[in-house]
Amino acid sequence: MAVFGVIITTRGFFPGWLAQDARKQILKKLNGMGHEYVIVDENSMPYGAVQTYEQAKICADLFRKNADRIEGIIVILPNFGDEIAVATAIHEARLNVPVLIQACDDDLELLDVEHRRDAFCGKLSVCNNLRQYGIPFTLTKLHTCSIESEEFTEDIKRFEKLCKTVNNLRRARILAVGTRPGPFQTVRFSEKLLQRYGISVLVEDIGNIISRANEINDIKKIEETVSEIREYVNVPENAPAEKIEKLARFKMALEEAVMANDADCAAVQCWNVLQNQYGCAACLAMSMLGNKGIPHACEMDVMGALTMYALSLASGETPGTSTGTTITEMTETCVSISIAQIIPRHSWDAGHRSAYWIYLVRSLGMITVLVRW
Repeated sequence: MAVFGVIITTRGFFPGWLAQDARKQILKKLNGMGHEYVIVDENSMPYGAVQTYEQAKICADLFRKNADRIEGIIVILPNFGDEIAVATAIHEARLNVPVLIQACDDDLELLDVEHRRDAFCGKLSVCNNLRQYGIPFTLTKLHTCSIESEEFTEDIKRFEKLCKTVNNLRRARILAVGTRPGPFQTVRFSEKLLQRYGISVLVEDIGNIISRANEINDIKKIEETVSEIREYVNVPENAPAEKIEKLARFKMALEEAVMANDADCAAVQCWNVLQNQYGCAACLAMSMLGNKGIPHACEMDVMGALTMYALSLASGETPGTSTGTTITEMTETCVSISIAQIIPRHSWDAGHRSAYWIYLVRSLGMITVLVRW
């Protein structure tokens, strides 16, 4: 669950009681969804709603004091609201978190002075001002909706995932193991551009991983990892034990590097230096770590790893993102797809199946991983 900063706003000649009702409704909804919130005291300003510069500063100060807690800001427009007060509060708070703008429906039977909202137009004004201030914002699916509606509940659920994605990506740590294969220019990227957005790339030589895999002497841990592999996938009975041990050693060494660098995801030079210099493929180890919630991309594809991490955050699940897709059959109703990718076991446990994933084959004079599933 998330912690949201909440701004209720109103405008002088619109009915203030609408703001009071909106406050009760949004707090009840957030409580019901298990979220926490930071909001100005109801008695600190009329109707507990931000509508002046001074009130905006009070709100901004409160948000700054809770900067380490607030993951996103929800703006509620029970009526037209005051767009400058809203923009000022968010700007002065300097939280740099996602912002969701909600506006309440007008009741076509209640358009008199005591009930008219005009939040439809107020939302346009608020969004226009936020754009002028350079503050990114997110909209509800419907331009206006009731706070108590199921549509707005879904908007908040989506916004929670958006906050989690944005806030985590801004401090993401990506482990880059090895160099990109020469022919794969599609995976080129700029570390400097990523760092500008708070994304750090940690570099590890593939040779160091191989050396570490060879020098591991914890027999008990190796045997536990071999058992983990056999439990994770269906390893054929005739698979050479020494090859399975190599896989276990590589998995252990790669996981050590991920943990040592506190990486959120990783991109590995999986072809073909590992096969030539060590004698196994990286697929299984990468899949197993992906299944633990640390996405791994092939071919030292850092941007691919970052995309997988973003998908994991947005979905709340372990991602299985393809690195290459070949359409092998197409009919009017069905497309059969063969995918070359690192698929976490979570994907097939959830019912996503393919004819094969990895099976043991001979390649480059060694065993390349692969398991029927």
